[in-house]
Amino acid sequence: MPVPERQPTGPVRLLRPPSSTRPALWSLPARNVVVKDYRSNGFLYRNTAGRFLVWREAKVLRRLHGLEGVPSLHGRVQSLALVMEALPGRPVEGLEHASPLAPAFFERLRDLVEGFHARGVAHCDMKRAPNILVGEGDEPYVVDWSAAITASEFRFFPLSLIYRRFLLDDRNAVVKLQLRHRPGDVPLRELERYRRRGPLERFARRIRDRARELLQRLA
Repeated sequence: MPVPERQPTGPVRLLRPPSSTRPALWSLPARNVVVKDYRSNGFLYRNTAGRFLVWREAKVLRRLHGLEGVPSLHGRVQSLALVMEALPGRPVEGLEHASPLAPAFFERLRDLVEGFHARGVAHCDMKRAPNILVGEGDEPYVVDWSAAITASEFRFFPLSLIYRRFLLDDRNAVVKLQLRHRPGDVPLRELERYRRRGPLERFARRIRDRARELLQRLA
């Protein structure tokens, strides 16, 4: 499905100014969209990493189109900005100090994770709490797909091992979050998996950490 190139119009609000390697984030409340915009970054960065990250995130969002809990992609601007659905949630970061998340939130978040895994996508950065939102009715949302990878890209060994590790990281991110909010509700099998550190596990983690460093530098 091609992604249209179009400039969103209407009143805008700056959510985050750009830095040397991070895009600006704009909100258009009247259109219910958010724009991730690399056009204000330096010439070299925006035309190399910026274009690459816009292409990759658009590719992932197309693959996840229609999956509830993931922002819909509305289009691109000059291949340097993404126009996405603004999701009606707030970051879970720090909420454990106010009111713990409900058990239903974690059930739905696990379903969401398995939903995008079933489509061959690993998020790879769910341990960053700002990337997980909670909406009304305890609905979970996952945002910022710039570091995501797909099963087809990592289908050959040893890349397949890295991909499986990232799938596990996504699941472990849910466990880690639940341990902060409702530690007594974490299923025993998932808790044991979260704490497991065998030789193969340690090897996969080392490879994963190197891959994550590269992805995060780009993202």
